[in-house]
Amino acid sequence: MYPPEPWHLRGQMYLSIFLIPRRDLPELPPVLAAAVRPVTAGGRVAVGAAWVSYEPGGVLHYKELLSAVLVHERGRPRVSITDIWVDSVASREGGRNLWGIPKELAAFTLDAENEPLVDATITAPEAAEPFASALVRLRRRLPGRFPLGFTVAQALGGQVRRTPVRGRSGLRAADVAWRPEPGGPLGHLAGHRPVLSLAITDFWLVFGRSAEERARSRERTTR
Repeated sequence: MYPPEPWHLRGQMYLSIFLIPRRDLPELPPVLAAAVRPVTAGGRVAVGAAWVSYEPGGVLHYKELLSAVLVHERGRPRVSITDIWVDSVASREGGRNLWGIPKELAAFTLDAENEPLVDATITAPEAAEPFASALVRLRRRLPGRFPLGFTVAQALGGQVRRTPVRGRSGLRAADVAWRPEPGGPLGHLAGHRPVLSLAITDFWLVFGRSAEERARSRERTTR
């Protein structure tokens, strides 16, 4: 089983933004591709890739690696997750069934014991070698805490599922050396360097809507 939405989550995220040629992007599911368009600049699309450690204090604690595309829906910005792995069955099942997030299981190393260095690897089940790794070097901490807010758009049950995410976090500058295997599931990132990397520190997130919020949303769409 998995917790009902919304999920209240806490932890650390190491995020990089890449600009990838549109032709190299993974395809979106047809129902989603009919509703959203990638945000492009000079034929390139913004792709975010992040290692995440969800820590005790939230409804679940587990590790995650994801890749997501910045898209828009009639001008409204959205984030669509194309590839994602977790080391929690509850997270996998909840992500798939609640929001249409295509989570798969994997084994992780996410070692932050030697700060300012964070060493990350991910290995597919029954594989001998990692299909991606990264070395994060944390740098200057920005003063204060910052709001987080975006909408995730995924395909679920033949429809587009739009899920709000909001929260707050600290921020640190970071350098991230990514090492995805060219023939692996994140091969579209191979050979590209991030244009921006950040550590999103000590965050708290609310992922999804309460039952009351979902009821109000249904009322608005039926008017």
